[in-house]
Amino acid sequence: MSIHENTTFKAEYFSTKSFSDQEFVECDFQQCDLSSNNFNNSNLMDCRFTDCNLSLIKLNNTGLKNCMFINCKMIGADFSICNNFLFAVSFQNCQLDVSIFYKMKLKKTTFKNCSLKEVDFTECDLSEASFTDCELVGTTFVETNLEKVDFRTAKNYTLDPEKNRIKKAKFSSEGLAGLLAKYKIEID
Repeated sequence: MSIHENTTFKAEYFSTKSFSDQEFVECDFQQCDLSSNNFNNSNLMDCRFTDCNLSLIKLNNTGLKNCMFINCKMIGADFSICNNFLFAVSFQNCQLDVSIFYKMKLKKTTFKNCSLKEVDFTECDLSEASFTDCELVGTTFVETNLEKVDFRTAKNYTLDPEKNRIKKAKFSSEGLAGLLAKYKIEID
């Protein structure tokens, strides 16, 4: 297994290169195209991705431990196949449309100013997570732990309070329509 420590990858095109079975510790990826790249069976610890394209990235059994994604395009990423051990990520100004987090433990995860259209959070633990200024149209929350989640500045979410745990979750008055959508009532 190759090990990369304190390495900066800048403005590189990696779509044809595979990063499977490798370890990255405190690495910084800046302006890299990693779309469709293979990170299967790799471990990334304390890594930062800035202005990167990670769309359709392959993450089978990938360990993401304290990784930060800033201004990244991550369309169609399937995080549900990642290694759940010590899984910890944060996202800022990212496009995560049609990504999958099915059954992931995302406690205290920060999503800030992200597009999360059509994302699957089914059966996730999102307790104490925050969705600050995020777009959530079409996003799925079913059997999801949303206790203490901050939705106050999130937009266009729809979730059924009867099919999710929402104790002490925070909502704005503008977002209440998303909690009542199943009743097909009109709110002014």
